[in-house]
Formats: sequence, C-alpha cells, structure tokens
Amino acid sequence: MKSPLIPVILLIIAVPLFTSACKVQTPDITSDVPVALASETLTPTLDASATPNPPSPTPIPLAATVNGEAITLAELEAEVRRFEAGMTITGTILASDTVTIVLNELIDQTLLAQAASENGYQVDGTVIQSRVEALETQLGGTASLDTWMADNDYTRSEFEEALNRAAAAAWMRDQIISTVPETAEQVHVKQILVPIAEEAEQVYASLQAGADFIELANTYEPLTGGDLGWFPRGYLGELAIDEAVFVLQEGQYSPVVQTEIGFHILFVAERDPNRSLLPDARQVFQAEALRLWIEDRREHSNIQVHVP
Repeated sequence: MKSPLIPVILLIIAVPLFTSACKVQTPDITSDVPVALASETLTPTLDASATPNPPSPTPIPLAATVNGEAITLAELEAEVRRFEAGMTITGTILASDTVTIVLNELIDQTLLAQAASENGYQVDGTVIQSRVEALETQLGGTASLDTWMADNDYTRSEFEEALNRAAAAAWMRDQIISTVPETAEQVHVKQILVPIAEEAEQVYASLQAGADFIELANTYEPLTGGDLGWFPRGYLGELAIDEAVFVLQEGQYSPVVQTEIGFHILFVAERDPNRSLLPDARQVFQAEALRLWIEDRREHSNIQVHVP
C-alpha cells in the first residue's frame, strides 16, 4: 500500500520529472583510415582465437522523447502508480485515460525544465538538499524517508533528480506567469438571469418600456441583486458575455444573451480602464499564459510518443 504522504511529495514536486537518456556518440570511422585504403576492397577473415564482440545492450523501453530527452516507460509507469495512489487518497475518481494525462504532464514539465536551462537557470544543490532534509525530518528520519521512497517507486537518485527537474520547471513557470499584468480593463456588472427565452424577452421589453434595471434585478435575485462584481475580459470564460458587456457604457444594458446556464440581460454599473486584478482573476490569466506557452513550445519541439 502506498504511503498516505503522497500529497507531501506533490507539494515539493509540482509534477515529477525524470532523468535524460544518455546520448551515444557515433565514432568517426574515417578520420584515421589511410587514404590508400579508400579505394581497396577489404575481405574480412575469421580468426578463431579472436574474442567475440559482446552483445549489444537491450534498448531501454521509452514512453516518449522530448527534443531528444527520454521519458522511459518505467518512469511513466512509476508516475502513473504515484498519480493513482494520490487520487485514491484524496477520493478523486480516476479518468479512463490516466496514462495519457500523466504522460502529457511529464512532457509539459520536461519542456519547462529544458526552457529553464536554455534561459540560464541552474539548480541550486543546497536548496534541493534542504528540501530532502525537510521531508526526512517530517517523515521521522532517514529510514522513514527510505521506506517512503521505496513505497512510492523512487530510488534516492531518482527522487533527487525529480526535485531538480521540478525546481527548474517551477522556475520557468514563474518566468512565464510573471508576464501577466496586475491591472486590466474591467466592468462591474449586474444581471437578470432566467431559464426561458420568452421570459427573458418579456423582461427586456419591460426595460425598453422604461422599467428600472436595478429594481427588476432585485426582484429576480433578492439576495444579490444579480451582482456579478468586477471582472476583466476573459475571466468568466463566456465569450458571449464579454462581447455584450465590454461594448456598453455605464448605465447601459444588453439585449438578451444566451449561455449554457440560461438567458441573461446584463447591466454595466461601472467601468475602469485600468483596475487592479483580484488574485483569483490574475490566477486565471496566469494559467492561460502558461497554457499558451506550452502549446507554442509543443508546436516547435520534437516530441515522439512511443506508447499507444
């Protein structure tokens, strides 16, 4: 049974990362060959006393290569087991395509770590060691840490390498999300939301006839008055709402707007061209910036997947 401290490692390692495959250098077989031999046909002879060449090593099965860097099948399988153990502990229902999810995470984290190296990042060994020591203390000593690593399919070298890669990927992630501005154009919106199109049209007709939006909003939603608060473009994830409200001036309301949850009439109470983003809004934009970076990086990388 896996240790219930899986979440500990998930806090220390954003997503586990793995070691690179060794690159074999192909020797130059022509540099020391005399020119006179270039046109000769050489006939090989068998020497019974010669020592036979050792057999070629069996290639390590790979799950994927990312710009020449390997993710081995054994590494993928170990990470899938850790992922599934963590989901079992938290009570999360596993997706049917767990292997694909985990492999994509490994590829993305490898891309981030590679970019960190390209941008001059170097892993601070003392920081990594301090993290290992902190976990060791939390678990109750070296023996407990060794047991935990064995339970979770890590050797000590694999564990430290995972920390190295995670640190590099986290550094690159922070560089990407730091580009998200702290302010943006925002609107303060109230709405009237109803489930039926005909009812929404009746409300809109009442507004057109001179009814007060705030009074109607309070009637339909007495607790909040239909207040959606301040938000920037893209925060709600509803393009139709963005298109409706960001063309309105203060005090104006929209025609009926349909989304998956119903029919909206939207009212812009206030506008601000440069308002500070709330933390949750900035996190949404940071996540989108990271997604777009990874999408672009994947497009310009050589990624080969070797598992179905």
